[in-house]
Amino acid sequence: MSIVPDPSPFSSPFTGAGPRTGVVVSHGFTGSPHSVREWAQSLAGAGFAVRLPLLPGHGTSWQELARTRWQDWHEALDAAYLELAAECDVVVVAGLSMGGTLALRIAATRPVAGVVAVNPGLVIDDPRAPLAGVLKFVLKSTPAIANDILKPDTDEGAYPRTPVAAAHELNKMFKDTVRLLPRITAPVRVYRSAVDHVVSETSMAALRRGLTNAPLEVLPLDNSYHVATMDNDAAEIFRGTAEFVRSVALPGRPDAAGAVRKDTSHD
Repeated sequence: MSIVPDPSPFSSPFTGAGPRTGVVVSHGFTGSPHSVREWAQSLAGAGFAVRLPLLPGHGTSWQELARTRWQDWHEALDAAYLELAAECDVVVVAGLSMGGTLALRIAATRPVAGVVAVNPGLVIDDPRAPLAGVLKFVLKSTPAIANDILKPDTDEGAYPRTPVAAAHELNKMFKDTVRLLPRITAPVRVYRSAVDHVVSETSMAALRRGLTNAPLEVLPLDNSYHVATMDNDAAEIFRGTAEFVRSVALPGRPDAAGAVRKDTSHD
């Protein structure tokens, strides 16, 4: 039986030992904090300070999302970063899908210790994408891109329709983020589903090309679809993220991340 989706934001103080470490977590496009809540809660349980905001236009209606700009989504996550940075020694950014894109944007514009992205998007393969700026005036929405989840009876609580105007904003943000990728120097860990019906390998290729100054580690997920933070490999993501955060917060440890560029997705 699926849990009733909870779109409310999540916040937790630092309760661990060592450097005061915070993690900003972002949900994806048309979704809400529900899709990454257990991820955020697992990080809070590990002692890290956590901020998981509800991005503008999300958690309400697709019509509301259609009235927002991509800068609104970025600014909301940036505000969460600044809040954590004011109280922590180290901040890591993390996100699912578009949330992973936003995490990469923060890493390109703010000092972060690391990035964890689950199936991040950087390219929209739909041939209609370049026309979205015009189509939005005649076509208000398209079918949902929600619930790409292998695990049965699991609902991420995303919108039943995708607003074309917001998809146009998403495409613009993707292009601008690709431009910023070379600015990232913090280690990046990506969890990548072997089967993803939302984000294609084109996005991963763009990420590999763009991260010219940052170590990249890609870990494959064999038993999950796109919304992997709610799927069969979720526990692996949660455990691995906490391990990664500890390693970048204490870089002198033997398991410190980012020493070598590593891509295990083709092993």
